[in-house]
Amino acid sequence: MYSYGLFYLSVSTYSLICATQLAFNAVFAYFLNSQKLTPFIVNSVILLTFSAALLGIQSDSEDSTDVPKGKYPLGFMLTLGASAIYSLILSLIQLTFQKVLKIETYSVVLQMQICTSFVASVISVVGLFASGEWRKLQGEMDGFGKGRVSYVMTLVWTAVAWQVAAVGIVGLVFVVSSLFSNVISTLGLPMVPIFAVIFFHDKMDGLKIMAMLIAIWGFISYIYQHYLDDSKAKRSIRSDTKDGSDDPSLHKEIETQL
Repeated sequence: MYSYGLFYLSVSTYSLICATQLAFNAVFAYFLNSQKLTPFIVNSVILLTFSAALLGIQSDSEDSTDVPKGKYPLGFMLTLGASAIYSLILSLIQLTFQKVLKIETYSVVLQMQICTSFVASVISVVGLFASGEWRKLQGEMDGFGKGRVSYVMTLVWTAVAWQVAAVGIVGLVFVVSSLFSNVISTLGLPMVPIFAVIFFHDKMDGLKIMAMLIAIWGFISYIYQHYLDDSKAKRSIRSDTKDGSDDPSLHKEIETQL
């Protein structure tokens, strides 16, 4: 869904719609992970959703000539759906850590990533051969503009980069929460349209700029809530330390929180 969404949309529009994954994640985290929805988090969800809605009402006559004519609504829906499914996966990963694995070691992060990647790889390879597209790989490699070596290197380093990113994302889910992991992932999305303009000569109109600014505003709202929670936790720990400095169980609880 992400791939077809990118095929039917310009890079800037695609990246901004992807920002809605944070809003979806907040909803799933509330129901699946008991995430508290404070006013600042709700504000963040509303702003990011509104940012995507601005792009949804935009005409499908994109300025980029690479976008297939009349495919804008389909690309929009596919990308939006992919963002929702990705957010659901993150919440389910956190639920798995909490309810199923219940192991507080970092090796479980690698275990989670290895298992999911293995299943995904098997399904992809089966699909590749079942569809008969494996016969086209040789021609695709020969027709690659930069040559066969560049084709292979692109595939290899893309795979490596995705695995490194995935381990980081799952690690943040394990250490903090699925919502926080998604916030960090979303951090770079508002900046992508800028690089799209620089490197791909994508056009940035007023509507996209407005959507980008609203998305950044929503992100800042969430970060501020995280700052408030962190400050409150530190004050609570200092207060508990003063009230029961000689209690060994309290020391252990404080170390766990830190």
